[in-house]
Amino acid sequence: MNPAPPYTPIACERYSELELAILRGQFLRTHWRRGQMDRIAVVRPLDLRTRRSAEFLILRDAEGRRQWRRLDRLISFEPVPG
Repeated sequence: MNPAPPYTPIACERYSELELAILRGQFLRTHWRRGQMDRIAVVRPLDLRTRRSAEFLILRDAEGRRQWRRLDRLISFEPVPG
């Protein structure tokens, strides 16, 4: 198993936007890079955490599963109208 690459922090402004989405209970359309594959999904952000010198978004996916995703793999996100 290959170790994870070093973490690259995201911009403070984007981090703040995630915090607001969590506080407002907004769903987000997200675009993630995972290895050689990109994934687009609508998720509900629950919390932000730091673990092992990397920042993570804790989210609930469309199937209701709770997941942790590294923020430096997040390509883009936007609120889902509704």
